[in-house]
This record gives sequence, structure tokens and C-alpha cells, in this order.
Amino acid sequence: MRILITGKSGQLARALLARLPGAVGVGRPEVDIADAASVQVALDAHRPELVIHCAAMTDVDGAARDPQAAYRANGLGTQTVALAAERVGAALVYLSTNEVFDGNQRTPYTEFDPPSPINPYGWSKRAGEWFVQNLTRRFYLVRTSWITGRGGRNFVHRILQLADEHGRLRVVTDEIACPTFVDDLAEALVRLIATGHYGIYHLTNAGYCSRYDYALKILELSGRSHIPVEPITLAEFPRPSTPPKFSALANNAAAALGITLRPWEVALAEFLQKA
Repeated sequence: MRILITGKSGQLARALLARLPGAVGVGRPEVDIADAASVQVALDAHRPELVIHCAAMTDVDGAARDPQAAYRANGLGTQTVALAAERVGAALVYLSTNEVFDGNQRTPYTEFDPPSPINPYGWSKRAGEWFVQNLTRRFYLVRTSWITGRGGRNFVHRILQLADEHGRLRVVTDEIACPTFVDDLAEALVRLIATGHYGIYHLTNAGYCSRYDYALKILELSGRSHIPVEPITLAEFPRPSTPPKFSALANNAAAALGITLRPWEVALAEFLQKA
């Protein structure tokens, strides 16, 4: 299968390119998803049968500071990719987020719970979902959360950095979601693509936790259990964006196809061993 992956320099795109021999990665400056002409030229040149759309603005606080930039990248950029994929007859994989949900539930969100974003990043990704669902006939809409991979900015590296720099931490207890590790997500995506079962999927490592409990486990597994961690609330940690408080995702659809991801604690332990 001829596969084209956008956002080739991103951590997920790199992991997918390593697992999909023959796949082609594209990205800026030669292909800008905000530029319809450059996207169409790339798809006309490669004639993919499948486009995996990884390119996105993922800076959640940056999206809150500049909602229009977030919408241009995640909304209109996805519209551009979806239209180009449809013109060349390619199926589309779109990576979305837990932040399309409002966080008011107390049980994990299923693939068919109605999205209701509460911040500009979530709205921009929800716009991308709408374009995918309404402009393409064959798609995998995949929501994930709290992605961690090597060589990128992520919560694990930040906790280790702050612990070493300050010798103590303050971490929120009332933001809860599913940690997800890039290698596991990439493997699950490759398996999902092979099924040919289009639809909406939630792919995260199994289990969920608060940022506070996540930080405690990071410190424990990295030999830093002596570092004190003060539990605080989101209200005590001001930031530009307002994250959903509880946005854990339930993997029902992919699990029905036999695709599950291992517990996040196991993936974290391996990640830290190889870091």
C-alpha cells in the first residue's frame, strides 16, 4: 500500500515511518498543510492509497493564546488534507485528542460519546474531526492523549527535569487522562490500518491516572522517590488553557478488533529504561 504521512518530523510520524517500509513522509517547508496547492501537489506526485495526517499544532497553551492559529492548522489544515486525499482516492487517518471532550464524565469516554470541547485546542481538533467525517468517505478517526516519545517535549521529561532542578514538585491532582507512549500507539495504528475497518477509535495505553499519580510513578521508576510532591488543583496552577478534568478514553472499537495497548505503567518503565 502506498502511504503518505504528514508532519514527518514529529515523534509519531517518525515512529510510523520506521514501521511502514516504503511510506513517504512530507512536511514543511516543502509541504505546508495550510497551503492547499502544496498539499495537492504532494498527493498528486505520490498518489497514496492512504494518508496518515500527523501534522498539527499540538501546543495546547499556544492554542489558547492564539486560537486562530490553532484553527488554521488543526481545522483548515485538516480540511485541506481531507479534500486532497479524497481527490486522489486515498483513505485518511486523522489523529485527534481527548481534549475534544469536556471532562464532566466520571467514566472513560467511548468512541460515540458526543464531543464538547472547552478550550481552543479542543475546538480546533474537533473542527478537524468534522472535516474528516464530512469530506472523506473512508477514514480512521483516532483519538489519543498525553503522548510521550523520545526526542520530543513531554510530561515525563518535564517531571524529571523539574525534579532534578528544584528537588521538589507541585503537580495537579484533578486532571485525569490516559498516558500514551508513541511506540505503542504507532504499533496499534499499523495494526488498525491493516484491518480495513474504518471508523472512530480511541487508542491509548491501558489505564488512566491523574497528573499527580503519573508524576509519582515517574519518580518511583526513575529512582527519585525521595523527591517530595505537593498535590495541588488546576485552580492553583494557572495556565492559558483550561484542560478537561477527566478525559480518560475507553478503547472499545479497536479492542473489538483485537487491538489493545499495554498498561501505561509497563510502557513507562520501558521508556525510562531506554531513555
